[in-house]
Amino acid sequence: MNMLIVFTHPNHRSLNHAFLREVVKGSHENPQVKEVQVVDLYQDGFDPVLRFNEQKRRRDMHMDLEVEPYRNQITWADKIVLIYPIWWGRPPAMLMGYIDKLFASNFAYRDQKGLLPEGLLKGKSVVCVSTMKGPRHYPFLWLNNAHKVLMKRALFSFVGIKKVKFFEFGSMESPSGRQDRKLAKVYQYFRKIGK
Repeated sequence: MNMLIVFTHPNHRSLNHAFLREVVKGSHENPQVKEVQVVDLYQDGFDPVLRFNEQKRRRDMHMDLEVEPYRNQITWADKIVLIYPIWWGRPPAMLMGYIDKLFASNFAYRDQKGLLPEGLLKGKSVVCVSTMKGPRHYPFLWLNNAHKVLMKRALFSFVGIKKVKFFEFGSMESPSGRQDRKLAKVYQYFRKIGK
């Protein structure tokens, strides 16, 4: 299995980076994982801003040379792992810009006349590892799980990815946030994960 990890946090001393290290460590110890590639969007200087004009049209995004290396990584990957914080009830703008640019028509999905679009990323799976300052049940109680609905239904299901797992950790800035146990849980999951 080829695994692509997309890391989206500006601070390498953050808890999100600690989760990245555990995902990588667990994956390297898993005999089913053939190769791991890590994309650090902030370190890469990824430009999340969409720009369209007469020369750069939205319908041609699937051929945009600027993001071709990222498209190739998604094509290569069997499993895509997204690691990010939840800010204001949603992933960071950097990750949303990555999604806007990469999950384009004629790459991630294809329109069909009179029918729902066809997802072109079938057979892949996704794991989302996210952290937030608020309590773990906050998104469910106050936001009707908008984050999970956005990621699972509005994005991944649309492009043909049916297998999506979430690790959503809350109260991460609290002294009793049990970070060590949560890091160990993610490490163990990736150490044993299958396709």
